[in-house]
Amino acid sequence: MKKTLIALAVLGLTAGAVQAQEVVVKLGHVGPLTGNIAHMGKDNENGVRMAIEEYNAKGVTIGGKKVKFELVGEDDAADPKTGNIVAQRLVDAGVKGIVGHLNSGTTIPASRIYNQAGIPMISPSATNVTLTQQGFPYIFRTMANDAQQGSVVGKFAATKLGKKVAIIDDRTAYGQGLADEVEKGVKANGGSVTSREFTNNQATDFMAILTKIKAQNPDVIVYSGMDAQGGPMLKQVKQLGINAKFVTGDGGCTPEFIKLAGNAMSDKAYCSQAGLPLELLADKTFKDRFKKRFNVDIQNYAPYAYDAAAALIEGMKAAGSWEPAKYLPALKKVHFKGVTGEVAFDDKGDTKFGAITMYQFNAGGWSPLK
Repeated sequence: MKKTLIALAVLGLTAGAVQAQEVVVKLGHVGPLTGNIAHMGKDNENGVRMAIEEYNAKGVTIGGKKVKFELVGEDDAADPKTGNIVAQRLVDAGVKGIVGHLNSGTTIPASRIYNQAGIPMISPSATNVTLTQQGFPYIFRTMANDAQQGSVVGKFAATKLGKKVAIIDDRTAYGQGLADEVEKGVKANGGSVTSREFTNNQATDFMAILTKIKAQNPDVIVYSGMDAQGGPMLKQVKQLGINAKFVTGDGGCTPEFIKLAGNAMSDKAYCSQAGLPLELLADKTFKDRFKKRFNVDIQNYAPYAYDAAAALIEGMKAAGSWEPAKYLPALKKVHFKGVTGEVAFDDKGDTKFGAITMYQFNAGGWSPLK
């Protein structure tokens, strides 16, 4: 009996020692979890959560120690001031890497905080060109930027839809930045910009802007902003009897846009996305796994959020350390097959494998164009 008790005690000590060796490494995510684009922030967070859960399930050893990753999430409400507050909160919480933010307008100011703290940040959805032109060594992103997207949208509008293009943006860093690139793309491909109008990312009434645009009789209206404004805007386009084709950027390339636009959706509606169609992702099972785990469809950039979290973890594994200063050089050199495809960064922190896809509304959803 004594021998049995001693043996159990030894086994208990051994199990305790193994458990004690497991290190908890915190990874942060920031996005709007409240407000009119909370569905997009939650989409990104779910992508990160899924990556962490799947890496933990497989088991990760770094520097000879078993590691368990823990998600620390924050809500920036798509507001730059709030974004800075929660960015500092994550730094103070001791996170070893950040995925976020969603919006360029929150990501760019927050990136300075992360860079000064020496913590890598990878955005899966902030596309403004400025983000990676600041010379910050700790800042990355996993999708194509607005210069690439705007060029494609501008060319598509001017060569496929009509030469006269009206452009509206929401005056955020994302919206205005993308609109500027679209304008360049339109003009470079023989089109003319009949009007540059702007609203804001909380607006609901666009009648005055659209009435002015209607008088100019454009072939195409391009809206650069989020789905919360883009969907209702398209409704008002229909109400005013404007016959122009309607194009929105990746901020509106979501199921939510379709829901908000309602019966205004038709084959005259188009959108762009910085990335590949879900059907063309390298991981063909991701879409179904995501739906099974969260019981919702992917809104937009969840796969790129997953790969952002994966890049942080792969960098740590390659360096044999979860300490940011030690794994940063390895993060800069990572090259692996993620759920979206090849994941690697250039010397500015942009993805080396950015893709842009145009979609048209068809059969109740956004259908990729070849």
